Amino acid sequence: MSVIYNLGSLNLDQIYHVPHHVASGETLSARSFRVGAGGKGCNQSIACALAGAKVFHAGCIGSDGAMLKELLEASGADTSLLEVLDAPTGRAVVMVNDEGNNSIVLFDGANAMISDSLLDRLFAAAKPGDTLLLQNETNMLDTAMKRAKDNGLTLAFNFAPFDAEKAETLPLELVDYLIVNEIEGAGVAGCTDPGEILNTLNKKYPATQVILTLGADGVTWSGPHGKGSLPAFPADVVDTTAAGDTFIGYFLASLNEGNSIENAAITASKASAICCSRPGAGTAIPKREEVK
Repeated sequence: MSVIYNLGSLNLDQIYHVPHHVASGETLSARSFRVGAGGKGCNQSIACALAGAKVFHAGCIGSDGAMLKELLEASGADTSLLEVLDAPTGRAVVMVNDEGNNSIVLFDGANAMISDSLLDRLFAAAKPGDTLLLQNETNMLDTAMKRAKDNGLTLAFNFAPFDAEKAETLPLELVDYLIVNEIEGAGVAGCTDPGEILNTLNKKYPATQVILTLGADGVTWSGPHGKGSLPAFPADVVDTTAAGDTFIGYFLASLNEGNSIENAAITASKASAICCSRPGAGTAIPKREEVK
């Protein structure tokens, strides 16, 4: 079985439960507050590990981010490629409304301090056929993508959060699995209909398998490995914060076991539904035995 290397973000989440998302000029009292572990990279490594994959998390935190390292290790992720810098750990201010939907403000912190030396360590460890997973919350994406292909790795990219400038400059044609939600997919494709998004991206990046997650409407995919769709599994939604990250981790872990895209999407969708029914980010991701 190949190994997943996740060059990913790690955040300390400051989570506020609010009646509704704050409008411009509005001051709103939160119903609760807690600090949790998050960052799309951290969440996706936890999901990969809990799904049964061998995953190395490569990234950067400050000395204030010890709980993130501990949570990764407790989930089964290898943190030997995690560096502790003299810088603040990334932060996310998360507002969760009564419907379980969230809005997030990010501060990069140490996530923007990925170095060439860290990449050297990662690619010295990785072997052809392993997977490199990236998200749009760290620096060095362009370099990491090119080095992944030069070293024979499968490249998976979750273009979240979407950035129009990076969409024009990143070598997305190198990506084997592009995983986006409707907003991110629309940003890359320049259209909003899910079918049009897939068609546009397939024409633009014919070697890329596109997986488009649609929240309550399920997931659809298209590319060189086939096309299909699935409805969402029912969930009593409490918090959607790490639902997409859970999907990605379980999806890649399932592919790593040799499963088809459809079977991987089924397992990932089940795990994502469970995550939605729990508060929090990394701590809401289910264990493999819970995903039946």
